[in-house]
Amino acid sequence: MPSFRDVVHGPWRAVPVLGVTQIVAWGTIFYSPVLTVPLIAAEHGWSLSFAMGGFSLCLLVAGLASPLIGSMIDRFGGHVVMTAGSLIGASGLFALVHAADEVSYLAVWMVLGVGLAASLYDAAFATLGRIFGAAARSPITVLTLAGGFASTVGWPSTHLLMNAAGWRGTYLVYAALLALVCAPLHVFLLPRSRAVVHATPADVAKSPALLPPHGLAFLLVAAAFASYAFVPSALSAHLLAVFGRSGIDAATVVIIGALFGPAQVAARLVELMFGRNLHPLNLARFAVTLLVTSFVMLALLGISAPVAAAFALMFGAANGLITIARGAVPLALFGPAGYGALIGRIAGPSLLMQAAAPFALAFVIERASDPAALACAAAFAVIALICFASIRRPRA
Repeated sequence: MPSFRDVVHGPWRAVPVLGVTQIVAWGTIFYSPVLTVPLIAAEHGWSLSFAMGGFSLCLLVAGLASPLIGSMIDRFGGHVVMTAGSLIGASGLFALVHAADEVSYLAVWMVLGVGLAASLYDAAFATLGRIFGAAARSPITVLTLAGGFASTVGWPSTHLLMNAAGWRGTYLVYAALLALVCAPLHVFLLPRSRAVVHATPADVAKSPALLPPHGLAFLLVAAAFASYAFVPSALSAHLLAVFGRSGIDAATVVIIGALFGPAQVAARLVELMFGRNLHPLNLARFAVTLLVTSFVMLALLGISAPVAAAFALMFGAANGLITIARGAVPLALFGPAGYGALIGRIAGPSLLMQAAAPFALAFVIERASDPAALACAAAFAVIALICFASIRRPRA
């Protein structure tokens, strides 16, 4: 673990800085729409599906922008690109308050998509990869511990602000946080240093064997994370409703949903303490196997309160570990050179899948049934596991 001096004056300063800005960025841009969009739709007289479609458009644009954002972080550093992301996000939230028609509303969400791509985990991982190089796994794990509290902080904060100032006042406060807290932290406190990649022949000789960042191995990695991304995006929109329709009372459903966040953080703590010597690819395989097992448990035992609670804990733990793997697997397989661009190329398909997943699962629920929807989500988890299992680590 780093010394106090490293945290204050050295490269590890990036971790607490990004920890704060990740909580703010996730809470203001990503988690707030589930509470604010129904009010926006009601005020403007729009359908809820159209209003929520703006957020899906945001994710779509983020997916398209991610490869470019990653390349820019490689070239200019997170202190430049993530500062711009915070300011773009602030401008987008401010504009959202004043968007009066459908066209401007959708245009604002497109702007927010760029800000999201330059603000959330993938941009933060690319920044840590540029600063730490091949040693970025531990900083990534510690950062995800902070990010795990984003929903815990974001949803209650949004609820309280909406009660006090309405959705418009909430987004004005959030725009100010991005512009006056996140942007200064990024520009003034993020280290500008870049890790030296294989500086000497001796370093090259001691470095692990790597795969080329293209071809079958890269396609399998991108497909694995994209397939997995379907599951949390789809289930976050529909899982609690599915549990409610199974006969579990509303209060219990809320308690079950609250287990997801602590399970994520607990799994990340365990990985930080005991998983340092576990290859990230094996970590990803274990996480997705845990998720597939949770779906099998649902299918065999049926949905009841204890089974649903166990599913939420297993799902949360799997998601917590996959978040670490998303930053660590590309680093371990392909190396730190061009890491930001690589993360962006992997993030693009995942964000596109996140945008489509809630609508796809809603279609399955409407045309088939809740069990069919769960089977659909489980199928994507199985595809992810097959992709991870098919990747062959490079031989030394």
